Amino acid sequence: MPQYRVAWLLPISQPPIRDAWLRTDHGRIVAFGHSRPGDFTAPDEIDLGDVAVLPGLVNAHTHLELSWMRGRIPETADFGEWIRTVIELKDEAAGHGAQVASAIDEAVRELRRFGTALVGDVSNTLASSRALREQGLAGIVFHELLGFRSEDASALMQEATARVSRESAPGLLRHSVAPHAPYSVSPALFGLIRDALSQDPSAITTVHLGESAAEIEFLEHGSGPCRASLERMGKWDASWVPPRSGPVEYLDRMGFVDDRVLVVHGVQFSPPDLQRLAAAGATLVTCPRGNIRTRAGTPPIDDFFESGVRVAVGTDSLASVPDLNLFSELAEMRRLAPAIPSRAILESATIGGARALGFEDDFGTIDAGKRDALVAVRLDGYVPSVEEYLLSGIEAEQISWIAPS
Repeated sequence: MPQYRVAWLLPISQPPIRDAWLRTDHGRIVAFGHSRPGDFTAPDEIDLGDVAVLPGLVNAHTHLELSWMRGRIPETADFGEWIRTVIELKDEAAGHGAQVASAIDEAVRELRRFGTALVGDVSNTLASSRALREQGLAGIVFHELLGFRSEDASALMQEATARVSRESAPGLLRHSVAPHAPYSVSPALFGLIRDALSQDPSAITTVHLGESAAEIEFLEHGSGPCRASLERMGKWDASWVPPRSGPVEYLDRMGFVDDRVLVVHGVQFSPPDLQRLAAAGATLVTCPRGNIRTRAGTPPIDDFFESGVRVAVGTDSLASVPDLNLFSELAEMRRLAPAIPSRAILESATIGGARALGFEDDFGTIDAGKRDALVAVRLDGYVPSVEEYLLSGIEAEQISWIAPS
């Protein structure tokens, strides 16, 4: 039963503890507290030195199968152009099978180097499942469905359900089905996914929502780049009628907004959108670096937190960001929202993500009984606020795992 001493312990469920001790046993946290002069010292105690120990981070939104696109997409001034480039590269993926698999393996290693213990990965092929399972990273792989023509919904759902069933196995890697976005998924397919999830009270899903101005135009008027793209690909459904509403209201009308849904991006959300999400108990996953780099927009981080909606954080894909460093997302959130309490931002990358993915019993805080998936961040001498320090931009060389796996 190893015991550790650390300069700072951040349980997340309570304020940081200066000069702390921590005991673990067989992969679980046993106890922790403040070290006082004269306290008993365990014979196998390990002094970790000048570090801050916190729960492994939760990257609630990634696209690991796009990792092979790192560095292949030039900077653009238009989100639509970025999307078109991603689609073109995805069409080429079949010819790069070995490279795609190798890039996924490296991306999972990169997640661990940056202190990620739990992930919500969105995949069209479930190609990431093998790498996540082999490297022991916990999370959910969401089998993402696209299909805007109503007549295709049943076949798409049957195929997806069969694939998820084949991948599902006991353990810390789970699978679920998820719709891509309201401009790429028909109401019929949304309904089938909703009905399937209702059969499993523990099932979680995710959807891209409120990501771009083009999405808002499409839902309000049925026009713009989203419609043009569907028509160009032969996927347009002439029977579809624009809801003439915002994205959250549209999904809510279909019964698709509740506390088991991770809504990703939200760059274009209005205050009523955020209030509706908060009332439903849904989680909003923000990916600020990717939103800005792809020109989708700048997420209103202040509005997210002030609305009372549950917030989690993701890096999105290596097609949109240079690395999978969730600490860099936290630094960007701090830059965009300097008035939000540091603990609230840290909660979004720990217990907020763990709760949203349904893993709060094992991850997200340092509490007795939870897994010892803990990271130590090296401090550079005295820091006025350890919580603020963790939002200042942490790099891989500062991070180590308490119990490397």
